[in-house]
Amino acid sequence: MSSYSGNIFMVVAPSGAGKSSLVNALLAEDPTLVLSISCTTRDPRPGEEADKHYRFVSHDQFKALQQQKALLEWAEVHGNYYGTPRDRIDLALAQGQDVLLEIDWQGARQVREHFPQAVGIFILPPSIQALESRLTKRGQDAPQVISRRLLAAGSEMSHASECQYVIINQEFSLALQQLAQIVAATRLRYATQAQRHAELFSQLGISKTVA
Repeated sequence: MSSYSGNIFMVVAPSGAGKSSLVNALLAEDPTLVLSISCTTRDPRPGEEADKHYRFVSHDQFKALQQQKALLEWAEVHGNYYGTPRDRIDLALAQGQDVLLEIDWQGARQVREHFPQAVGIFILPPSIQALESRLTKRGQDAPQVISRRLLAAGSEMSHASECQYVIINQEFSLALQQLAQIVAATRLRYATQAQRHAELFSQLGISKTVA
């Protein structure tokens, strides 16, 4: 098992900003990334598969995970509970794998308490009108749910400053390219390279700690 601890990437966005589409496209391009599968008490949406998109659990099961301190973070969103089980994340990081979290701002804040080095990437829509259009076109939510999501979007986006990076998802291909560039640049940071290539750094007489 590698002594290198992998990177954590947190992709944050209001509902409808294209977060899931970007994450799925990035995973298809870079299969070395490990996607953290969140658990939720909400019902599956059309096309969603258990343990692939979410771990679907009951309210009692969710409470049990909370009591066992088995969740890295959790939050109530639009009347449903969401959380990040930490078992697979701990294992992936210990093996030197990079973990991708698709998460909201509340969850990102909690994750950073455990992993201060986690990289936050906020996805913004090009406009509120574009956000409303995307929520309507995906046809997954009732009109009153869409209205509630739009009202919440303003307060959610006010937390964009808590992330190190911001991507405006106007053109999908460009947003995806920018997301991949952030991952690539993070992997090239001194501390990451020093851990991943400890033997080479030692051979070259280079310190493995950041000055």
